[in-house]
Amino acid sequence: MTISGDILKKCKKGDRRAQYELYKSLFDLMMGISFRYVKNRDDALVLVNEGFLKIVTNLDKWKDDTPFEYWSKRVMINTCIDSYRKNKKVRDHEEMYDDVRHFENDISIDYNEVDKVVETEQLDEMLSELPEIHAKVFNLYEIDGYNHKEIGKLLGISERSSKRHLAASRRRLQEMVKELGNQLKKATILF
Repeated sequence: MTISGDILKKCKKGDRRAQYELYKSLFDLMMGISFRYVKNRDDALVLVNEGFLKIVTNLDKWKDDTPFEYWSKRVMINTCIDSYRKNKKVRDHEEMYDDVRHFENDISIDYNEVDKVVETEQLDEMLSELPEIHAKVFNLYEIDGYNHKEIGKLLGISERSSKRHLAASRRRLQEMVKELGNQLKKATILF
């Protein structure tokens, strides 16, 4: 995806047609990001629209030396995190600590093995089965490239909690991949 400088200039001037073109160009990227942070299409669309509004209203903050796609991706990720913060409830905070109590050590996953077994849709489905905080930490760390200190600041948790959530999510995903592999082996044997 490449966004032309001409469209961006027109968007900065408030040209609605250029903004619509930009929206269409960014839509798939923004939906992909928002689906990693929320579990249904309606919520994802709300986030996409909020993120796009932030992009359009803050175009003057984008610097030409940064690729526009990278900048808009960061705006969308921050929009998802902001939404999470707004909707965060006390019970989520309590569940977070109960769920990770048993996962003190970091679990490693062979991602090459995961790629062999898991399709993108299956990974999305697996992530949707994780507790919300686990999925958010996993997305931020493994997919979006944030470190634990940054994740802690974004989500309002400690760096150690971020590491625990990542370990818990990796462990659960590893279990899911193993279950999927066993199901595939059984299916292969039947045919």
